[in-house]
Amino acid sequence: MWQQFLWVVYPYVMTTIFIVGHIYRYNTDQLSWTAKSSEFLEKKQLRIGSLMFHFGILAVFFGHVVGLLVPKSLLTNMGISEAAYHQGAIYGGGLVGIVAFAGILLLFIRRTSNARVRATSSTGDVVVVVLLCIIMGMGLYNTIGFNLFVGGFDYRETIAPWFRGLLTFTPDAAYMIHVPLFYQLHVIFSFALFGIWPFTRLVHVWSVPVSYFRRSFIVYRRRNAVHNSRI
Repeated sequence: MWQQFLWVVYPYVMTTIFIVGHIYRYNTDQLSWTAKSSEFLEKKQLRIGSLMFHFGILAVFFGHVVGLLVPKSLLTNMGISEAAYHQGAIYGGGLVGIVAFAGILLLFIRRTSNARVRATSSTGDVVVVVLLCIIMGMGLYNTIGFNLFVGGFDYRETIAPWFRGLLTFTPDAAYMIHVPLFYQLHVIFSFALFGIWPFTRLVHVWSVPVSYFRRSFIVYRRRNAVHNSRI
């Protein structure tokens, strides 16, 4: 029963909250749809931590897309052996994971140690940073620690088909039963993050200012020049 709840019911509940929560918030509270920047309170740690985190998390995201959505058989047919894939996942994924984790850790230290930043932080801000630290710390352990020191684990034969089953509404909890604990916790906490996402500053992810790059230039003229042109 618990297996069905954790690997079938729970993911769909969190995903539903994720989708409905975004729609509700956008339609009722667009003024709070913001990253709530605290750059004017402290810049140095924010600049370094934010750059490392965003660069690393984008690379990690695309790595997850390949690992979870692309079937193992397809990569094998493309000539990518299991050994080559795992070498890239451990060393390449481990490197960007370290960068992302160092970035979020720096942002966590900044948010909790800087008095001015801490005073303007909401409970949601702290929960998000803590959750990200936990999720990324577990992911880093799974990628480097578990594979190098405990023993190899091929999530492409367990977690990946289970996840693709969620997307096609044919989830099979049996895939997740014998998955190592920290891999399971990584998944559970990740879905928890999706569940609280619509109610935090993370919503700013969907507000990429694309129109900014197509904006018209602002032309400044001296008052005297405008006056002379009218004469």
